[in-house]
Amino acid sequence: MTSRGGFPGTPMNPSVNPMNAGHAGGGMRIPGIQQNSGFRAMNATPQYHQHPGMPPNRGIPMGPMGGPGPSYGGGNMPLRTGMGPSAMDASRKRFLQQQQQGGLGGPRRGKRRRMADKVLPQRIRDLVPESEAYMDLLAFERKLDQTIARKRMEIQEAIKKPITQKRKLRIYISNTYTPGKPEGEEAEKVSSWELRVEGKLLEDPGKQKRKFSSFFKSLVIELDKELYGPDNHLVEWHRMPTTQETDGFQVKRPGDVSVKCTLLLMLDHQPPQYKLDPRLARLLGVHTQTRASIMQALWLYIKNNKLQDSHEKEYINCNRYFRQILGCTRMRFSEIPMKLAGLLQHPDPIIINHMISVDPNDQKKTACYDIDVEVDDPLKAQMNGFLSSTTNQQEIATLEMKIHETIESINQLKTQRDFMLSFSNNPQDFIQDWLKSQSRDLKLMTDVAGNPEEERRTEFYQAPWVPEAVGRYVYSKVQQRRQELEQVLGIRLT
Repeated sequence: MTSRGGFPGTPMNPSVNPMNAGHAGGGMRIPGIQQNSGFRAMNATPQYHQHPGMPPNRGIPMGPMGGPGPSYGGGNMPLRTGMGPSAMDASRKRFLQQQQQGGLGGPRRGKRRRMADKVLPQRIRDLVPESEAYMDLLAFERKLDQTIARKRMEIQEAIKKPITQKRKLRIYISNTYTPGKPEGEEAEKVSSWELRVEGKLLEDPGKQKRKFSSFFKSLVIELDKELYGPDNHLVEWHRMPTTQETDGFQVKRPGDVSVKCTLLLMLDHQPPQYKLDPRLARLLGVHTQTRASIMQALWLYIKNNKLQDSHEKEYINCNRYFRQILGCTRMRFSEIPMKLAGLLQHPDPIIINHMISVDPNDQKKTACYDIDVEVDDPLKAQMNGFLSSTTNQQEIATLEMKIHETIESINQLKTQRDFMLSFSNNPQDFIQDWLKSQSRDLKLMTDVAGNPEEERRTEFYQAPWVPEAVGRYVYSKVQQRRQELEQVLGIRLT
């Protein structure tokens, strides 16, 4: 603590907190001292079998069933003989309903994008050598994303710990004296003095200035006991949950003689700090620190001196210093907090001795002191802003979507190129293979068993099994109609 006397003038905000004896609720009392992933809507059309070399049906005339070329019976495919509507399963009914309502695609659903969706296929890279530059950028982006993700996790871990920096808090202590006036004049009849305690941070870059009282947990002013008696010589202020922060404190008392006073300032450390027992402090090299720092120093001492039991790892074999301080020869790690609690004390207060002068010729009525305090590092606010910022993420998601759409467009154009190139090389074989592929797709889409190409010829119905099949079909229809009549008439036909 540096003391510099003779600081001129009143340097602080005049807004102060009056400290009067007996004031409750954060004032004075006598005696005693008592904080995306981006999504994009995708078509949900089911993928059916496609002949190798045959592209999906894009860029060519489409029939009512979704395939190229002429229609095979329009939107409602005729059912096979002997298959009534009741024989259709639920999946085929849903398929026909979607078809009648305007296509096979159904409602568009969102699809999660993957990193693999941005990779150009090898066949496209072979066709366009310049695409290797895009693949290099993609590899660089992958490394950059990994680095950003790792740094983000490191920042998240860092902000969980207190990030503070030491700053200088300048305390101004000044006093004024008001002499008494004779009777009959409009002024105070009794002489009195007023003590003011104020302060501010030096070179504070923050936009919002911290109140002076926010740095302290308590403030006690001890006056001369011989002048003010044993019951009125202490002026105390203690932080309460409802305490409102102020820019300073002031104390007013009657008197016409100079008074010696002692100021006890208890800093408000966040997180709380503790003073170690002198013996343990000398052993660990730690005087006043947070509980976590004390535990870390204790563990380093145990590790460096190999006090951990080699067989039972949960035990500590105390050396002669630990036996004197902790009073045991062997203990568990889980017993350390309980043993340590009796060795922790409240930190020492900051003690300032000041003379309240009532001599009008004394010019040194203002004293200035600098003390070290811990304040939040501005970097912590920047870290929180970086983690909570979504502006860049939204921009990146938009660019990701554009990249995915471009890759999809490239794949579609490559498929159409292969389609046209295959057709130009051998049109006859291409058309035949394409018709076979479309026939298989049509059969799969309509859930029709058998071979429609054979069933449309008359020779198919001259087979030996046809008469028996027709008889079974007629019999099933008669039985179905009979059951319907029984339900309508409410009787059983025999």
